[in-house]
Amino acid sequence: MSQTPQDSESKRSQLDFLRGELHAHNHRYYVLASPIISDREFDQMMEALMVLEAEHPEWADPNSPSQRVGGDLADGFAKVPHREPMLSLSNSYNEQDIAEWAERVDRLLEGDSVEWVMELKYDGVAISLTYEKGKLVQALTRGDGDVGEDITANVRTIRTLPLVLQGEVPDAFEIRGEIFFPWPAFEALNRSQSAKGKELFANPRNTAAG
Repeated sequence: MSQTPQDSESKRSQLDFLRGELHAHNHRYYVLASPIISDREFDQMMEALMVLEAEHPEWADPNSPSQRVGGDLADGFAKVPHREPMLSLSNSYNEQDIAEWAERVDRLLEGDSVEWVMELKYDGVAISLTYEKGKLVQALTRGDGDVGEDITANVRTIRTLPLVLQGEVPDAFEIRGEIFFPWPAFEALNRSQSAKGKELFANPRNTAAG
């Protein structure tokens, strides 16, 4: 039986609704740690979405919540130039280095007021994320600072990373940060590896990079 335009429009609306709801529930579960539906309800919504996507491959979207499920990880990464150099921070092990660096900043700013913020350094992998119209379109490693590797497919499997942003955002922008493996999750992973008789991972940083 052929579908009418009205049927197709209704299914497209249902598909868009399911994608939006699943993105929101993923955020509540993995980021806010405050889910408002059961795992079973989430799975039922995901199954309904995957059925619609299978029926209408022309509506495929790489940022669909279904793309986090069973996706193939890429390992032959394409090289992509950074829009701006992606530099790293220098190490320091004494107060004198920090004081001299602060003095250089003061001189460069020519008397402008400076406020300093200190935070713990996460030992992970530097990442550059590009969003366009609220959707993730590219994820690059630092590489050599000028050219990074495109790991977009791999990054899409990280459930705490939004594929689609909520609220008002610029049309296009880049975010730079760190991908890291929290110790509790790393220890749980190694317990699972041990139970399966597999080799243990060396440390969280290398595991995140892999």
